[in-house]
Amino acid sequence: MSFRKTGFACLSAVMAIAVVACSDNAATANAATDDTVVHAAEVSVASKADLIAKGEKVYLANCAACHQPSGKGLAGAFPPLANSDFLKGDRKAVMSAALFGLSGPITVNGVEYNGVMPSLGHLPDEDLAAALTYVFNTWGNEGAAVSVAEVAALRVELGQVDRSTGQRHPGATEAELQYQGAPSAMSGDLTRQILTADSPALTEAEFATATQVYFERCAGCHGVLRKGATGKPLTPDITKEKGTEYLKALITYGSPAGMPNWGTSGDLTAEQIDIMARFLQQEPPAPPEFGMPEMQASWKLLVKPEDRPKSPQHKRNIDNFFAVTLRDAGKVALIDGDTKEIVTTVPTGYAVHISRPSASGRYILTIGRDAKVDMIDLWMDPPQIVAEIKIGLEARSVETSKYKGYEDKYTIAGAYWPPQFVIMDGDTLAPQKIISTRGMTVDTQEYHPEPRVAAIVASHEHPEFIVNVKETGHILLVNYSDIDSLSITDIEAAKFLHDGGWDSSKRYFLTAANQSDKVAVVDSKDRKLVALVDVTKTPHPGRGANIIDPEFGPVWVTSALGNANISFLGTDPKGHPEHAWKNVRTIDGMGGGSLFVKSHPKSSNLWVDAPLNPDESFSQSIAVFDINKLDAGFEVLPIGEWAELGEGPKRIVQPEYNMAGDEVWFSVWSGKEQESAIVVVDDKTRKLKAVIKGPDIVTPTGKFNIYNTLHDIY
Repeated sequence: MSFRKTGFACLSAVMAIAVVACSDNAATANAATDDTVVHAAEVSVASKADLIAKGEKVYLANCAACHQPSGKGLAGAFPPLANSDFLKGDRKAVMSAALFGLSGPITVNGVEYNGVMPSLGHLPDEDLAAALTYVFNTWGNEGAAVSVAEVAALRVELGQVDRSTGQRHPGATEAELQYQGAPSAMSGDLTRQILTADSPALTEAEFATATQVYFERCAGCHGVLRKGATGKPLTPDITKEKGTEYLKALITYGSPAGMPNWGTSGDLTAEQIDIMARFLQQEPPAPPEFGMPEMQASWKLLVKPEDRPKSPQHKRNIDNFFAVTLRDAGKVALIDGDTKEIVTTVPTGYAVHISRPSASGRYILTIGRDAKVDMIDLWMDPPQIVAEIKIGLEARSVETSKYKGYEDKYTIAGAYWPPQFVIMDGDTLAPQKIISTRGMTVDTQEYHPEPRVAAIVASHEHPEFIVNVKETGHILLVNYSDIDSLSITDIEAAKFLHDGGWDSSKRYFLTAANQSDKVAVVDSKDRKLVALVDVTKTPHPGRGANIIDPEFGPVWVTSALGNANISFLGTDPKGHPEHAWKNVRTIDGMGGGSLFVKSHPKSSNLWVDAPLNPDESFSQSIAVFDINKLDAGFEVLPIGEWAELGEGPKRIVQPEYNMAGDEVWFSVWSGKEQESAIVVVDDKTRKLKAVIKGPDIVTPTGKFNIYNTLHDIY
């Protein structure tokens, strides 16, 4: 098969823009280059068998997400490498594709594929040689070994001398990119057009189109103001230098560093891409701020506290209720965990993110990505909303005060835009205090205009909320004993703080700084950072899981978006000081994008999901470990199959225990127009116990058991 320089030329241009689009990893690139020099001689004389062994590891880390560990590819999307006629053709063309990527239609084993293969040119020569040797000699392929010298010579021949420019942060998985690039809830009509005189022209209609596309496709990585978040800044001082055609190539073909191929994927038209390329050279339009007047205008007290029931109006076991997010329906389902009946569905608005019970267990507080907070009274029959408020234009987190003497006194919510958190009256949601999170990053001490509030938990040691400020890496301990004179302890941790939970003692808060590949440990009693623990790759714990490791004692567990790693962190500084705040054990789950791990004090199981794994056999299943036999690996349960649904992705997400700790509930998450379900499994036998489905169960995602969530049991 002939090598088409046109596709490679486009991708070469795209790779150069990676410095604009993606996070800076120059130090890593330089280190990798030095490492290549040191080891090149040794690897260059490696045997074919050694290359194949090394190549398998390189392939699994960099290629398997698309072409699959089996080499069979994915029908209609990624061509097979197993028994591939493409690999039996022009050897140089195959190696060139690895170095520069490949774009446009190709035919493999009689089937046409039309997509983009990103460049692997960022990899060291020895890794590429090993991976190519592995692919040429696996799955029925028979070929000669590829030497390091051969790869190096081809780089020079094709003009790829500086490998570090090929990708700024190698190894980003599709799961990471999907998660980090989640669309913003904001609407383009909230902004006004700002024209830059020396930038390409943009009509009012084009500006409106571009703004909406940017919020939906780009803001999750690059920030609302285009100042950068997990992705690099896209401000005019950078983009104008690159020019329209350069930006069009970037948007069309993407980059190996994580920029999606919006054009070749079919997500954006050529016209939209042209508009976006011009839009990115204009001054970024800022959505309006959202202060006290706006909050008060949005606040609705639907049922006054004095008019609410004085006791529960039904005989259901509220402690065992599950609040289930029906993401695309704009509702929350309240399900009786004892009877498995849907008690009611409550309209809460766009894309509810989490639910949190009040300290008394009477109320459920929900917050959606549209920053709307709803207070649902569980004593009512049926439960209904008694107060609501918008605390911004986009948000993710809500919590209530739990410290003794302050139960149900305050509710707090954190916003993505504007970057701030709000303290409200616990009975009515009346806004009391707004605190901005804009400030300096913990590493370079640079001002960041858009540091989002990612997660909030309530301290058990002091009357305090613990607030994660994502982009700047600050953890704020907000003392609410006197909200007119707030005392805030500022703990510097690591950038890109996300979610986390308590250790089993509920003294130590462990939270992922996911893009920094670290877990920060905060002593909530002494109000200090006790550790920054290195983990891999892009940890995503949810609240995490607390178990007793048979070798290391009490540990807190997190899975990851970026690989199959499940990390165990020691959490017992008194009983096991030698293991405290260390990554004491790493095991592999199904990988490909895990969001949640879960266990229970009464269980010997550890459950790990993988809803973003490209392999349906994993994304539609759950992995379960025996805590007492962790080295034995995991059992895979076909949760999606047990649900007996029709067509749909049927992704399995977020294990959640019932109050008794003898059942585990799973969301079977399909599309808005497809059938979804909740599957209940017996924790002891690991057998199917119940399936909850029907027209009310639309795109279920998060599930929060009232008792376990209230008492931080996980």
